Amino acid sequence: MLNRIIKRGAPKLPKADANEPPAVVVGHVSRAAAGCDTSSVPSIEALPLFRDVPAGERQSLFIRKLRLCAVVFDFSDMITLRCAREREVKRRNLAELIDFVQSSSGRLAEPVQEELVRTIAANIFRCLPPVAHENTGSEAAAADPEEENIFLDPAWPHLQLVYELLLRYVVSSDTDAKVAKRFIDHAFVLRVLDLFDSGDPREREYLKTILHRIYGKFMVHRPFIRKAISNIFYRFIFETERHSGIGELLEILGSIINGFALPMKEEHKLFLVRVLIPLHKTKPAGVYHHQLAYCTTQFVEKDCKLAVTVIRGLLKYWPVTNCQKELLFLGELEEVLETTQPSEFQQCMVPLFKQISRCLNSSHFQVQPVTNQVEGNINQDCLIWIYSFLYQSFDTSSTYTKVKDGQQVAERALYIWNNDHIVSLISQNRSIILPIIFEALENMQSHWNQAIHGLTANVRKMFQDMDGDLFEDCQQQYIERVASAKTLEEERELAWRHLEAVVAAKAAGEAIILVN
Repeated sequence: MLNRIIKRGAPKLPKADANEPPAVVVGHVSRAAAGCDTSSVPSIEALPLFRDVPAGERQSLFIRKLRLCAVVFDFSDMITLRCAREREVKRRNLAELIDFVQSSSGRLAEPVQEELVRTIAANIFRCLPPVAHENTGSEAAAADPEEENIFLDPAWPHLQLVYELLLRYVVSSDTDAKVAKRFIDHAFVLRVLDLFDSGDPREREYLKTILHRIYGKFMVHRPFIRKAISNIFYRFIFETERHSGIGELLEILGSIINGFALPMKEEHKLFLVRVLIPLHKTKPAGVYHHQLAYCTTQFVEKDCKLAVTVIRGLLKYWPVTNCQKELLFLGELEEVLETTQPSEFQQCMVPLFKQISRCLNSSHFQVQPVTNQVEGNINQDCLIWIYSFLYQSFDTSSTYTKVKDGQQVAERALYIWNNDHIVSLISQNRSIILPIIFEALENMQSHWNQAIHGLTANVRKMFQDMDGDLFEDCQQQYIERVASAKTLEEERELAWRHLEAVVAAKAAGEAIILVN
C-alpha cells in the first residue's frame, strides 16, 4: 500500500509579519530526496512548557509552538535518529497545545487564532494518496468498489493530534464564532470537505465530528455547507460513483435533517428528491445504505406527506438482478411504511404491492420442480447447484450462497406482515391489495423451502381472518384464470398440430406429383 502513496508537497503558508520569524515548513520532496536529511532547514528545538513561563508570555509561547508544529514530515521516508527526535518534539508540542486550548486558559487573541488555523491547514491540507479505485492498473480497474480497501496513513501520529487540536478549538467555549469565522471561512470548509475522500477511516471519523461541530457553531456557514455537500453527492451520483466518505457525510446530514424546522423549506424537499433518492441507484449503495435509509426515514418522520415521494423513488430505482440490494430496499421500505399515514399509503399502494408481488415471484429464488422428462435421478441439491451456476454472474459470492440470498428476498418480503402498523394499513385496503398479491401467494405454496411455506401460510391465514369472502373470491378468480390459461394453451397446441398436419399433407402431395 505504501508504494502507491504519492509524494505530497506541503501547502504554502501566508506571509508572516515582519517582526515575527517565518514559519518553518519541511517539504516532503526535499526530505525524501535527502533521506530525511534536515541540514538545509533550521533544527527543531524543544521549547519550554507553558507551566514554566509567566502567564503573560504564554500566548507568545503558543505562537512559537504553533510555528514549530507547522513543520510537515514525510512519514514514508527512511527514518534517521535526528528525524525521529524532531518528530517526537513536534508530537509533544501538539499534545501540549491541545491541553492549553482544552484547559480554557483564556481566550486566544486574534493573531494567535490566525496562526493556529494556519498551522492546522499546513498539516491537514495535502494531496491524498490514491485509493484502490483511483489506480489505473488493470487489477484496480476490475476491483469492486464495495470491497473495503482500508488505507492507514503513516502520518497519522501527527495528523490525529492536529485534528484533535482543531476540534478542541472549534468546540471551546472561549472561541468566539464571530471572530473565528474570519479564519474558518468558506475556503477552509471546502478543503475540509475535500479530505472526506481520504482512504483512512480514522481521518474520516475525525472530519465527520469536526464538520458537524463547525455546522453547529458557525450558523453563517450552514447554507454553504449544505450546498457544498450536495455538490459532492451530485458528482458522485452522476459522474464518478467513487468516493470514500459518502457514509460519513450522510451521518452528518442525518443529524442536520433531525434539526430541520417545520414547515420544511422547499430547499430541503428538493434535496430529498434530487440527492437522497438518486443515491439509491449507485453501484456501491450497499456501503452507505444504512446512513441513507436513516436520512430518508428522518424526512418522512418530519413530514409524513413525503412518504409517497420516498416510496415512489425506491420503486423507481428498485434493483433487478442484485439480491443483496433488494434486501436493503425491503428493509428501508418497511421503515418508511412504519411512519406512513393511511392517506399517503393509498396513493402508492398499487405500484408498491406490485413490486412486493414480484419479490415473492422473483426468479432469484424460484426452483422449478423435476418433471418426468428429466432423465436420471436429479435431486434438489443438484437443481440448486444448476440454478446457482446460471445466475453466478450476478454475484461474486459462492453459488450456494447466491441461492440462499435469493431465498431471503422472498422471506424478507413476507416479514413485512409481521409489522402491526403495516398490517393495519393493508387491512384497511385489503380489497385492492389482496387481488394484486394473491397469485404470488398461491405460487409460493409450491416453493421448495419449508420456511417460505410457513410464512406464506401465516399471510394467507391473516387475509382469511380479515375477509373470508374476499379471499374466496380471489381464490375462485385465480382458479378461473388458471383454467382459462390452460384452455388457451390447449387451443394453441391444437392449432399448431393442425398447422403441422396441413404442412405434412401438402409436402406428401408434392412428392406424389414429382413421382408421377
